[in-house]
Amino acid sequence: MSKGVLLVNLGSPDSPSVSDVRRYLREFLMDPRVLDMNWLLRFCIVNFAILPSRPKQSAHAYKTIWTPEGSPLVVISQNVRRLLQERVGIPVELAMRYQSPSIQDAVGRLAEQGVNELLLIPLFPHYAMSSFETAVERVKEVAAQVPGGIKVSVQAPFYAHPQYISAMVASAQEYLSKGYDHLLFSFHGLPERQLRKSDPTGCHCLVTPTCCEGSSPAHSTCYRAQCFKTVEAFVQSAGVPANKYSVAFQSRLGRDPWLKPYTDYELPRLAAEGKKRMLVICPAFVSDCLETLEEIGIRGRDTFISAGGTSFAQIPCLNEHPLWIEALEGMVANFAPAAVKSMVGAGRNS
Repeated sequence: MSKGVLLVNLGSPDSPSVSDVRRYLREFLMDPRVLDMNWLLRFCIVNFAILPSRPKQSAHAYKTIWTPEGSPLVVISQNVRRLLQERVGIPVELAMRYQSPSIQDAVGRLAEQGVNELLLIPLFPHYAMSSFETAVERVKEVAAQVPGGIKVSVQAPFYAHPQYISAMVASAQEYLSKGYDHLLFSFHGLPERQLRKSDPTGCHCLVTPTCCEGSSPAHSTCYRAQCFKTVEAFVQSAGVPANKYSVAFQSRLGRDPWLKPYTDYELPRLAAEGKKRMLVICPAFVSDCLETLEEIGIRGRDTFISAGGTSFAQIPCLNEHPLWIEALEGMVANFAPAAVKSMVGAGRNS
């Protein structure tokens, strides 16, 4: 079989214009794994409650982070694809779950190169139905439509993968070494109902305050438990003292309860407690995007400083860090050893 690799990230509007943002938000929010409710209710909420005002607000936010090359998320992801392609001997394509480059186009390009077995690497370290699951299901759907079909192997969530953790610690070291009063791990939020829906046991997630501790079959698809595993591995590797870090969740939407505590509440609370020098890291994202650059880097900073903080830094995502590219290369090596081994001796270690 001829093998290939498909990297999938969430996506971004094609431009920061209101019309392109509206188009992006409509596709994103109409996904039943994002707004997990019946179609009619989802349609009414998206088209009558969100789209009349949200695109203009979001377009303004996107304009603050847009680069001459385009969306940071897309540009960084394209660079990651290129760097990984340089290291492996099988085709590597990039797609976004929403908007461009589309999954359909990327799978088509792989098929044109003769690929009939692909490794899908969802660029989401943690399992969530609104990110990891929707990307996997969409790729499988598109791959099945290719004449003859394409077999899809899926890279499991890598929330505690040693190379992922090592890359994060290395990328954060410059910031940690300068000194700080507090390190806040800010993960993307999820509605609590989605954790319960993803619980294969139907009776574990969010039932007790300690449900994420120990081990449970529910943890294989529990976003919250996997986030805590990432934090545990990071602080152990980086040597972060127990009294100098905490966890919060950002980017909630609507009135239903989301995972707590909320980042926008924690930042002023920590400032009021005397944590004057703040670092924020966002391990749910492997590439900087609106949620890291604008929500944390701009609005989060303003919130913290306004509450009495004196310094604030958002630690960049993994982006194109060499150790992150090596981690991806390792995933490909497990899928297609010959594709990587063939490059041993070409001036670097595989």
